[in-house]
Amino acid sequence: MKKEEIPSFADYLTSGRKVKMQFFNQINNLVDWRPITTLINRHYTKGMSATGKPAYHGLLLFKMSLLQTWYGLSDYEIEDRLNDSISFSRFCGLQLNESSPDHSTLSRFRSIMTQTKAYDKIMKNLNKQLEAKKIIVKTGVIVDASIIDSPLKPKGQSTYEIEESLQEEGEDENKNKSDNQNPQKTESAPKMIKKVLKPGVDDEGSWVKKAGKLRFGYKKHTITDEQGMILGLVTTKASVNEISNLEEVLESTDLPAGTRVSGDKGYQSEKNATLLKSKNLKNQILKKVKKE
Repeated sequence: MKKEEIPSFADYLTSGRKVKMQFFNQINNLVDWRPITTLINRHYTKGMSATGKPAYHGLLLFKMSLLQTWYGLSDYEIEDRLNDSISFSRFCGLQLNESSPDHSTLSRFRSIMTQTKAYDKIMKNLNKQLEAKKIIVKTGVIVDASIIDSPLKPKGQSTYEIEESLQEEGEDENKNKSDNQNPQKTESAPKMIKKVLKPGVDDEGSWVKKAGKLRFGYKKHTITDEQGMILGLVTTKASVNEISNLEEVLESTDLPAGTRVSGDKGYQSEKNATLLKSKNLKNQILKKVKKE
């Protein structure tokens, strides 16, 4: 006879958070995470951390990224929420006696997945599963961009060094022959100025000024359905302007003809209007007010 399972204290605590928990439970029950885990593991190798402890699974970090997008959280904020929220930690598969991965771990994970363009394949696999179960209906989508701050930003004054340009093979020899024929004419090799990055600085992020405040990190360009489910995700340096990035964002998912595309005024341009028309998509991007 099967032994009756006694609800744990954690189950009792989370029973009052029905709306959030029901949504998270739905996603975990509907999605087969095995093929997604396989895709993640091709690019992110789980080994040992710097302190010698087992590193966190890539799927846990990917789910943290999903929560970040759904709730508009920074690396610091998602770390805190995962430690404080039982519903968040259970969705990610984190045990009650485990602490959340820190913000720098999540930042490194995102850098690896961005450099290898793995997010695109993972999101397409996830969305294909949700579409098959009628969770995602692509009648209308929303494009948006948000800044994700990197904790590994450069500090203090920037330093530079002069770097000699690489010369093609045989260039030195030809130069010496030329100098011997005309000893009065000497020309030094061109010099290049290179910015020196301090150890521990994120060399993939960039600075951008937002609402009068300087921020360093990445810009996450997302395309979601009208219920907020992520359909496509493109991560760039924070300095990349969303108005020039709409085509890449649209190509991160397959949209049927006639889909309504909404977005704020930052995406409005003649080029983007022509792009949407060429893809047979309905342009519902907010228009900029013309100055008289």
